[in-house]
Amino acid sequence: MKTRKAIIERKTRETQIRVELNVDGHGTYQIETGLPFFNHMLELFAKHSLLDLNLRAKGDLEVDHHHTVEDVGLALGDALNQALGERKGIERYGFSLLPMDETLSRVALDLGGRPYLVLQMANKKKKILDFELSLLGEFLRAFVTQARMNLHIHQLYGADAHHAWESVFKGLARALKMACRHDPRVKGVPSSKGIL
Repeated sequence: MKTRKAIIERKTRETQIRVELNVDGHGTYQIETGLPFFNHMLELFAKHSLLDLNLRAKGDLEVDHHHTVEDVGLALGDALNQALGERKGIERYGFSLLPMDETLSRVALDLGGRPYLVLQMANKKKKILDFELSLLGEFLRAFVTQARMNLHIHQLYGADAHHAWESVFKGLARALKMACRHDPRVKGVPSSKGIL
């Protein structure tokens, strides 16, 4: 099977980002975005998806965190799309029902090439320290667009904001691991159309 890896460099006047991604990894990671809580979510994502992820981002954090968070989503989505190539032989669909202490989140995704995000969070807390949690929705929207992924997240309940988002990122990781898995019985792409 072809190695599913990608390197993406994204440079704008607002951010400089480099992503190295190996879909068939072991969950190793080196991540630095300048935003500790965001780093933590991406580390959980890599660890539980078994993606190897080396990600470095420098952004105009003195202006706003938005540019960095969104552009990381765009670069990571580009890397996943490039690494998957024509998506031949993949499972395509993945799902997870993931608990984190008092929180439970349901995640389902389709790597069928049609980007869409549904995000329903039970926890409505707006910040963890100085990090605006709404930015994680912007990250996910950018990620699914560039990855050509249909992603549905429904957090059923959760009182603690950290646990709430941790369950989402771990659930996304587990669902993506399932969807990216290679099935030798699948000849070509997993679609009756013959293309994704």
